[in-house]
Amino acid sequence: MNPAILLTRLKSIGDVVLTLPAAALVRENFPEHRILFLTATENAPLLRGFAMVDEVLLLDRQAFRQGRVLAGVRNILQLIGRCRRAGLSHVLDFQGYGETAILSWLTGAPERWGLVNRASRRWAFTKPITRDYGIHLADCNLALGLESGLRAGPVRNEFRLPDAELAAAREFFLREKLEMGTPTLFIQPFTSSPPKNWPLERYLALAREWRRHGRQVIFGGGPAEAGLLAGARQEGFVVSAGASLLVTAGLIQLCRVTVGGVTGLLHLAVAMGRRVVMVSGYAAQEMGYPYQHRDWLIGPLEGPIEAIELATVEAACEAALVETGGAARG
Repeated sequence: MNPAILLTRLKSIGDVVLTLPAAALVRENFPEHRILFLTATENAPLLRGFAMVDEVLLLDRQAFRQGRVLAGVRNILQLIGRCRRAGLSHVLDFQGYGETAILSWLTGAPERWGLVNRASRRWAFTKPITRDYGIHLADCNLALGLESGLRAGPVRNEFRLPDAELAAAREFFLREKLEMGTPTLFIQPFTSSPPKNWPLERYLALAREWRRHGRQVIFGGGPAEAGLLAGARQEGFVVSAGASLLVTAGLIQLCRVTVGGVTGLLHLAVAMGRRVVMVSGYAAQEMGYPYQHRDWLIGPLEGPIEAIELATVEAACEAALVETGGAARG
């Protein structure tokens, strides 16, 4: 059996997506190795789009929080056993948690490279690299490999959406009577941090303007956010809140432009080669901008997200549409 390499990033959606360039670099340097990827259970679907990954390992982080101690212990022991049987030559820990540092050490891999946030975790790695918060996380992940000796190559940030989810997204378009040939704007109005959300009423105003010019709009969101989008639905806009992550990715694939805050879904859109408009407050300090496209981030350099005017976002979305080959509004 060929030797194997373990990559680790437990959470969250965007941070897992931003390991793609580093994972591609590992594959380029080790074409014959099997690549295993350890992530949290809830992120399992996301790894289906990582073409370079051969096997996904899942850590049930909720087991201990929910009082399922025996299940949690059993899960960890199974993971350690699987890693030892895999014959790991390398571990790359992009997470930097204490638990992932210990797991890296317990695998028995002779080469253990890790991003570390605290000096107390350096002991677990043969090559510990201090996390640099002054650069993009994707570049920090790349640095873990490059500074540990990997050969540099073209940066590949590529997520391959499974055919089944793209087909499901096409069915959604048909069911909602959306035209494939009409420019569609996907609006992701929510992030994991409410202070990073641009006001919903301004997204609604943006949607009205987009529709006024004969275009289409889809509002996205998680199951818990469906109620918050009731107003959008009442105004006749299509709402996809509650669709699975990968079907949502399929909808984004079918849309010309995606607009939203600093959130994992926009990082996923960029990795699929889609044009995004990311809105953010304090943009000069924001390191979570669309990877390799800082110019797709809009917002005040020093000011809250509420300071972004509707006209600014409208103009950015219009420019993005024209950039993708769409006709400018009259």
